Amino acid sequence: MAIKEKILEFMREKAYNPMLDIELANVFNIKPQEIGEFYAVLDEMEKKGQIIKTKKNRYAAPERMNLIVGKLQQHSKGFGFILSEIEGYSDVFVSSSDMNGAMHNDRVIGRITKKGGDGRRAEGEIIRILERANAEIVGTFESSKNFGFVVPDDTRIKMDIYIPKSEINGAKDGYKVVAQITKWPEPRRNPEGKIIEILGHKDDVGTDIISIIKKYKLSEVFPKKVEAEAANIPEEIPQEEINRRRDLRNEKIVTIDGLDAKDLDDAVSVKKLSNGNYLLGVHIADVTHYVKEHSRIDKEAFKRGTSVYLVDRVIPMLPKKLSNGVCSLNPKVDRLTLSVNMEIDKKGKVVNHEIYESVIKTCERMTYTDVSDILEKDDEELKKRYAYLLDDFKLMEELAKILRKKREERGSIDFDFDESKVIVDDKGIPVEIKKAERRIANRIIEEFMLICNETVAEHFHWSDLPFVYRIHEDPDIEKIENFNKFIHNFGYHLKGITNEIHPRALQDLLKKVEGKKEERIINTIMLRSLKKARYSPQNTGHFGLAADNYCHFTSPIRRYPDLQIHRIIKESLSGKLTGKRIKKLKGIVENAAEQSSERERIAVEAERETEDLKKTEYMTYHIGEEFEGIISSVVSFGMFVELENTIEGLVRISSLVDDYYIYDEENYLFRGERTKKTYRIGDEVRIKVIRADVSQKEIDFILV
Repeated sequence: MAIKEKILEFMREKAYNPMLDIELANVFNIKPQEIGEFYAVLDEMEKKGQIIKTKKNRYAAPERMNLIVGKLQQHSKGFGFILSEIEGYSDVFVSSSDMNGAMHNDRVIGRITKKGGDGRRAEGEIIRILERANAEIVGTFESSKNFGFVVPDDTRIKMDIYIPKSEINGAKDGYKVVAQITKWPEPRRNPEGKIIEILGHKDDVGTDIISIIKKYKLSEVFPKKVEAEAANIPEEIPQEEINRRRDLRNEKIVTIDGLDAKDLDDAVSVKKLSNGNYLLGVHIADVTHYVKEHSRIDKEAFKRGTSVYLVDRVIPMLPKKLSNGVCSLNPKVDRLTLSVNMEIDKKGKVVNHEIYESVIKTCERMTYTDVSDILEKDDEELKKRYAYLLDDFKLMEELAKILRKKREERGSIDFDFDESKVIVDDKGIPVEIKKAERRIANRIIEEFMLICNETVAEHFHWSDLPFVYRIHEDPDIEKIENFNKFIHNFGYHLKGITNEIHPRALQDLLKKVEGKKEERIINTIMLRSLKKARYSPQNTGHFGLAADNYCHFTSPIRRYPDLQIHRIIKESLSGKLTGKRIKKLKGIVENAAEQSSERERIAVEAERETEDLKKTEYMTYHIGEEFEGIISSVVSFGMFVELENTIEGLVRISSLVDDYYIYDEENYLFRGERTKKTYRIGDEVRIKVIRADVSQKEIDFILV
């Protein structure tokens, strides 16, 4: 155990009383020549907020001193929560008057002023800021006579940034800018800054998406040295590399992806064996052959963590030469891959598997639409064109159904939320918004990738090597009990809640509500009651998939964890994993898991924001029109209504004038005081669009 962990463990013991540095050095038997190093560790831990130094120079763990360390998540209304970094400690509510100069996403120390309990959250105030998160802020510049200020795009940043006249640097009223903070806010003073970049007028075409890209610090261009390193990668595969690998170039292997995908990570093949079992081959781009550890490309990929898919563009994790070129499993060209062969019986059990380096040449670049049209619509023209693959597609469908059934039987939860597809023209103007299709071909690839990820994770779980797992922790039982109370209103009940819950109980409920009016609401509230999946070096299982072992192995072109575990897999295959390397890998996988989880969160936020932006813009062309919709959520100030095309808008409760409506928080509904008329999640309503504010990404409806 490292010294930092030992110090924390010692300070968290019940009997511990705050100690001086010299006393701690004695406890840990620190030799005189090592004492300077030990004090440096204490200083570093104190700076990071892992331990606290009192006014009397004594050290203790924050949680033993009624303090909480974590990130501040601020709400657009001004209040916020400190999200605890320590397992098992709840988040703490902070009112807007107790922020003391902290801003959204800052890492802070808070003092708990009111203990939580009985469903109430603990409350606190911020006493120290450990790390500032917003050195640069994107917003709209507003000028006045002798100074200007920037109104942040992120509504969770509650302060405008004051810009002295000398720091305006040519910015004009109504322009989107990037401001760098030069003086941090204090309890009653706004931050000060200077303009470092002008993005364009807020109403100009394209400024909107550029602002989001800047806000999330996403980089569309790669550093010159990274591009130069990529340019030096040869297109041709040397013969000795092919000779070293298993040659699958004569096998029937295809990619199946969306029509507009250019980064093809995965290809599949399937056969029926003489014993009646299936042989599924999943062949994944061997990115690590080209992206070596510590190379410039690798460092940049680690920094980015993931490719980001915005409405009108992709910001890739790897330079195009790799992502769309030498690594992408393009049709009818030789490509290096890492393959997993799985022998699967009629019940969906993997009875045998093998992981190996290979070289493939895919015979077709199929799309989800074409494969689905062959299997669902029996499309004659497509059947003729792909005659030599028809049996393979039918076999894939057969196997995918077996795998899905097996997953369902063990309790895997499958949320069937409608995802949006936003179609924009060449100027970036949204022309159509519709539900994204999830047809048979999508489901085939989904099942094949799930079983492959599971097989690889299980293999490495038993090999006991450092690895990056994809984990989904069990939900907090308190949240599940509250959810159980909520579904009681609809006449449902979760079976078998004691101190934990099995995912099967949730899956059974999803089946019961399928197709019913309340399906949407129950799905939504259930999802909110669960934790978020993340990456971790510890394999604690995946609750949502009801899987003991899970990882992300199948997308190394667009996700860093996959790239990292490919490296471990290849080193393991070639017998290069010695004790020294294994020790080093422990630190590497820990960093990769933490960084990748954080970058994934940022990517999801940026993707969602560009989608919301284009949906709002789309609705500006439909003001005054009427649509049918479903109430998707109920909050104290109104209800959100979702239209058939996945767009959501708010019906403010103040716009309902036929009665006085009371908000029933527990049951997610409004009830008319006089008429007893109710509006609850899942109800169908007809609305009229009255407002669409692109700058705020807000759409307002009224009931018809």
